[in-house]
Amino acid sequence: MADELTPETPDTALGETAAATDEQPIKQRKNGLYPSVSDELAENMKTGWAGTELRDLKPIEQVEHTARRRAALSARFPGERLVIPAGNLKTRSNDTDYPFRSAVEYTYLTGNQTEDGVLVLEPTADGHQATLYLLPRSNRANGEFWLSAQGELWVGRRHSLAEAEQLYGIPTADVRELPHKLREATGPVRVVRGHDAGIEAALTDKVTAERDEELRVFLSEMRLVKDEFEIGELQKAVDSTVRGFEDVVKVLDKAEATSERYIEGTFFLRARVEGNDVGYGSICAAGPHACTLHWVRNDGPVRSGDLLLLDAGVETHTLYTADVTRTLPVNGKYNEIQKKIYDAVYEAQEAGIAAVRPGAKYRDFHDAAQRVLAGKLVEWGLVEGPVERVLELGLQRRWTLHGTGHMLGMDVHDCAAARTETYVDGTLEPGMVLTVEPGLYFQPDDLTVPEEYRGIGVRIEDDILVTEDGNRNLSAALPRRSDEVEAWMASLRS
Repeated sequence: MADELTPETPDTALGETAAATDEQPIKQRKNGLYPSVSDELAENMKTGWAGTELRDLKPIEQVEHTARRRAALSARFPGERLVIPAGNLKTRSNDTDYPFRSAVEYTYLTGNQTEDGVLVLEPTADGHQATLYLLPRSNRANGEFWLSAQGELWVGRRHSLAEAEQLYGIPTADVRELPHKLREATGPVRVVRGHDAGIEAALTDKVTAERDEELRVFLSEMRLVKDEFEIGELQKAVDSTVRGFEDVVKVLDKAEATSERYIEGTFFLRARVEGNDVGYGSICAAGPHACTLHWVRNDGPVRSGDLLLLDAGVETHTLYTADVTRTLPVNGKYNEIQKKIYDAVYEAQEAGIAAVRPGAKYRDFHDAAQRVLAGKLVEWGLVEGPVERVLELGLQRRWTLHGTGHMLGMDVHDCAAARTETYVDGTLEPGMVLTVEPGLYFQPDDLTVPEEYRGIGVRIEDDILVTEDGNRNLSAALPRRSDEVEAWMASLRS
């Protein structure tokens, strides 16, 4: 990683105005090999560059959808200034940053994904005027473009404000001027908190936690029902995820020779080639690690005869993620006990999926799946029945552990800030997308179950779209029934 000219800190902190940024020298790293820049070099770097402004750009695909979403937000909060930040870069260590992922609320309303951006809706007589505040292209006059840690020659070209306006269909302005404008603003203001400390500091005496939470909740509930663009993106994410699972099956022999990390890396390659990233840390849990619900260390052995619980999802370039789980026999064949447990989970998932339809209660699919699993546990003699007693006391939870699903979208656990009455106590509507993912987990040290059960964990998860007349399994291309899984694995490995 080149380091000679990288400054200690970025020169575009949001607390500065554009003028102040131009006047302040760009700091150099303490132990950089070039401690200074000569006047001659500085002048040389200002000239001799071809113009690269992009013209006649086409708007992004979802521009009509983002405009409609902003209109709905405007109607909900008339007469109030609304501030929705993208967020800032976060330091990973010393002077290296984590890859940036913009705040969901911001990208949902704009389609933009660049750091430091802020959407502001200014109240007008008949609604709001939206402005997208962004960093302009890095400055050539003051050397920012080649001396700054975030300069163009170091991290790549940013769109100009004029280019961004063409892409996103929103008037643009320099974000470095925004904190001053917000400090001087009057009237009611709301901000989405937790993403940009500089913006929040500029509004500290103008906002309240309660009012800001109402904004966050509304934006979360807006995403409960997906539009046609979002459903298309989720299907893309799922299709790439299916290919990622196929990739993993083809290299299970190499994973056996190494570790779960080989599985993680294999799936990650598909996610980065076809999408933006993985939507969450991949769970590549072999053997007893499958009993740890969020096993993301992925540093354990992969052994023939064990099961592999793979829970992973590709995130598209527009930040919509899949969330799919399959529990696969590493050697391609379930043994008798593995098949018994797997088939029980499959039966529970079938019951859960069948309960997903418009007008049903959100909880119905969970209740249906849990009833099947509770029945199996009673049948196997692991818990005393009847089933109604088990469910009433929640005794099945020792082995089922988690809920049977969640909303899915730009967050893997989407719409998390929605009110309970509109989410888990709500009613399913066409356009909602949720996971159905029952599981059974018999911990390696659980002395209440037969020894042959211990260390077996099974989860099956699919992404389900609520349709006008029922549901559609977006991830149906991945086999689920145990005999179909075995045949699918054999065909890929041959």
